Amino acid sequence: MQALKQFLHSLSVQNRSAHTVSNYRRDVEMFLAFYLTGETEVKRNGEQAERLSQFDGWSTIPPDAIRSFLGDRVQQGISARTLARQLSAIRSFYDFLLLENKVTKNPAKGIRAPKQPQPLPKSLDVDWTRKLLEQPLNSWQDVRDQAVFELLYSAGLRVSECTELDLTPGLDQLKAGWVLVMGKGQKARLAPVGSKAQEAIHHWLDIRNDYAQADERAVFVNRQGGRLSVRSVQKRLDQRTLQAGLPTKMSPHRLRHACATHVLESSGDLRAVQEMLGHANLSTTQIYTKLDLQHLAQVYDQAHPRAKKSK
Repeated sequence: MQALKQFLHSLSVQNRSAHTVSNYRRDVEMFLAFYLTGETEVKRNGEQAERLSQFDGWSTIPPDAIRSFLGDRVQQGISARTLARQLSAIRSFYDFLLLENKVTKNPAKGIRAPKQPQPLPKSLDVDWTRKLLEQPLNSWQDVRDQAVFELLYSAGLRVSECTELDLTPGLDQLKAGWVLVMGKGQKARLAPVGSKAQEAIHHWLDIRNDYAQADERAVFVNRQGGRLSVRSVQKRLDQRTLQAGLPTKMSPHRLRHACATHVLESSGDLRAVQEMLGHANLSTTQIYTKLDLQHLAQVYDQAHPRAKKSK
């Protein structure tokens, strides 16, 4: 195991944290124990410990051994995050062995890490959303913020889409209930704007020119009259959350998620939610809204003419 000791020393020289070094040592030892004995528990004495200490055949380990190790860990219920770290440890160790000319290839190089679960923001229930949006407006910033928050919730916008919104062509179709936003990949889309959001935006536009620089195109401006930043929206939302007395952490993305969730709960129309959010793939919307496959199957069975069971 001299090679492993040298690898861990190189990590320390690179100023990697003691926690990382300890994890990598344990991960590589665990993999080797599994390869030699079929056990992932690393023992510090006995036959297994002796075999580990004398092992020097890193160049003989095939990629399938690493896949078998990861598969065994999956069966043990180990999280995807931990599995990804363990694969990274093995891959990094072999990269070190390559540099030291102790092996000629890295068997972990072509192995893909398990997919990480996508954390979803907690949705905001309708009552809390209403409480957040129905606070008194005591300053011009409050009027602006009201328009921002109503728009985020009404149209399900990303916060960057909101801050990058320009007077034209962004608001050209506001009277018809739409705003034109530039989404990911510079793809333009029309997003729906409800009556409450329209009212809040008009209220802001009535006073906007008093605070915006003469040549500023942005719909929403800061105290200097320039374009409002994403960070400022988050800061103002934090203040509004405290003002409303909500026992939760808020974010602009949570308002977007609340919009999608509330529309989906009321309509069950996943495709419409996809269009509203600007998702390129329906699968993205399905994950985002936590729509389960069973519900999707029920909708399909009820709606598709070839899916209905014969009586």
